[in-house]
Amino acid sequence: MSGTGVSTSTTGEHSRSVVGNIMRGSLGNLVEWYDFYVFSAFAVYFGASFFDEADPVSTTLNVLGIFAVGFLMRPIGGWLFGRIADRRGRRYALTLSVLLMALGSAIILVTPTYDTIGSAAAVLLLLARLLQGLSVGGEYGTSATYMSEVATSHRRGYYSSFQYVTLVGGQVLALTVQIVLQQVLTEEQLTSWGWRIAFAIGAATAVSVLWLRRGMDESLTADQLAAARGQAGSASARDRSVAQPGTLRLLFSNPKPFFLVFGLTLGGTVAFYTYTTYMQLFMINTSGIPKTTVTWINFSALVIFMLLQPVYGHVSDRIGRRPLLIFFGVGGVLITWPVLSTLARTSSPFAAFGLMLGALLVVCGYTSINAIVKAELFPSSVRALGVGLAYGLANAIFGGSAPYVGTWFKSIGHERWFFTYVTICIAISLAVYVFGFTNKGETHLDRERGHAYQPRPEPAGRR
Repeated sequence: MSGTGVSTSTTGEHSRSVVGNIMRGSLGNLVEWYDFYVFSAFAVYFGASFFDEADPVSTTLNVLGIFAVGFLMRPIGGWLFGRIADRRGRRYALTLSVLLMALGSAIILVTPTYDTIGSAAAVLLLLARLLQGLSVGGEYGTSATYMSEVATSHRRGYYSSFQYVTLVGGQVLALTVQIVLQQVLTEEQLTSWGWRIAFAIGAATAVSVLWLRRGMDESLTADQLAAARGQAGSASARDRSVAQPGTLRLLFSNPKPFFLVFGLTLGGTVAFYTYTTYMQLFMINTSGIPKTTVTWINFSALVIFMLLQPVYGHVSDRIGRRPLLIFFGVGGVLITWPVLSTLARTSSPFAAFGLMLGALLVVCGYTSINAIVKAELFPSSVRALGVGLAYGLANAIFGGSAPYVGTWFKSIGHERWFFTYVTICIAISLAVYVFGFTNKGETHLDRERGHAYQPRPEPAGRR
């Protein structure tokens, strides 16, 4: 009887601990991604404040260029914070990353305009974006690792999907702020100073997350942390031949997982930023839909997209991760041209919403489970580093540049070439899903924290 009681109590406490940690990690993730996405949401308003450009297209390209440059910091952030997380713990790295994000938002908030300080305004904007890119590069790999490690083994897909719930939630929150400001301020006010309100909200909420993340449990055990710190602090000649936790040397001692993560991310990140970030500009500049209407279309579609992440994650806990990845790959290859070419010819808000949502339903096959798929490929000693660096590189090269590439193709009169570019990127990832993965195979997380697809052990007292 006592054995049954202890088992039930322990199970209940563990379940509450998992939910609490997922909530703390998710809400912190939400604020980080709000700060990151509010840049693109308000780019159409603050671009003229930082550049001396009479041509709106050129101004947009300048802002999108800085948006893309921020992604170049993601691999560095993935390496730096991944190294910290694998050596000093996930909680420490996550707390540090949100501090950096708050600093970036604060710089954008207080930077004077071009009319006041000239080209220095664009330089400060670039600096702030580099800091934000460094922060979010570290946030992604570490939070993906953390959520995968604290989740119960048979519900890893479900729990880890909340990373993209809050990632997309950051976009939704940015759009919510935009909608509110569009209702209470005029276009002239938004362009002149109103956009700064959004960055003030981001800086303030990022600081508040510090208290929230102090209450997170560390997902690495005390023994793992002690071993990592002990090895990192040992520098004698006799042990330099041993690869240390959180180092590139240890990561590339078995490079296959790294390249798998890069390959599976390539098409997914291009599709994600095409159908979220770039879609807003596409509807305004190509479809000719008014800005405020486009904001509502994006908001509505992204809310549904966000809420579907746990549903897809739960499905992966039943049927495996690989079928969902293949669903995204095949669907993305088939629908990209029809969706974008049809959207280019319509000015109907309802048609635009349907096309955007249809594309996002396919992208869910990637976004809902990409965190757990990546985390499962690495041992704990290089998990945060491996996930963060490989993802950051793919994002720097393909994801962050997607809005810029699309706008550039339009500026030279060949917008439809971008449709082909997106299709090819997704097709490359589809090949990785088909040939690089097996379904329900044993992973590092399975060996460390319990198998995801083996039958659940029967509770004590029911045998």
